[in-house]
Amino acid sequence: MSQEEFSENDWRRLIASFGEDPDRPGLQETPARVAKAWKHWTSGYEQDPVKLLKAFEDGAEQYNEFIIVRNIPVYSHCEHHLAPFFGKATVGYIPNGKIVGLSKLTRLVDCFSKRLQVQERMTMQIANALMDVLEPKAVGVIIKCRHLCMESRGIRTPGEETVTSAMLGELQPNLAMRTEFLALAKD
Repeated sequence: MSQEEFSENDWRRLIASFGEDPDRPGLQETPARVAKAWKHWTSGYEQDPVKLLKAFEDGAEQYNEFIIVRNIPVYSHCEHHLAPFFGKATVGYIPNGKIVGLSKLTRLVDCFSKRLQVQERMTMQIANALMDVLEPKAVGVIIKCRHLCMESRGIRTPGEETVTSAMLGELQPNLAMRTEFLALAKD
């Protein structure tokens, strides 16, 4: 399947389809700006999550407790309406001899959020990538987002958050470990 670039002309046609004049002064540069913005908002397709998670084997041999990064910004677009959804992610894991630079957890969230998404799948993609690359004892991911498709159309419920979680490895059967992760993940 060939990938056809969505051109500035296509954005001009979209603007005109709303009944607007794409040549009026306030809109003349909009097609170029929108094309650039969507290239950024979908740049996660060009990233390989495995390459983002370069693991270190030094410094983690003795560490067997949670490593958690909270309040990671999430900015994405739902695949159903192309409407933005945004919020925060918490990502944590218990190493099994390998660690990853803390900024890599933020980059991993950014990689998957810069794709057309549903929050549930994105949560699992982040957790599975960590499990596959680091092979840790446990992985936990919690994402809380507001969805503009719900807030600005349809049911119109401003301020509601959708919360998704993934608990993999030892977090699934171990209630004490789950409880610890959830306590550490709280804002």
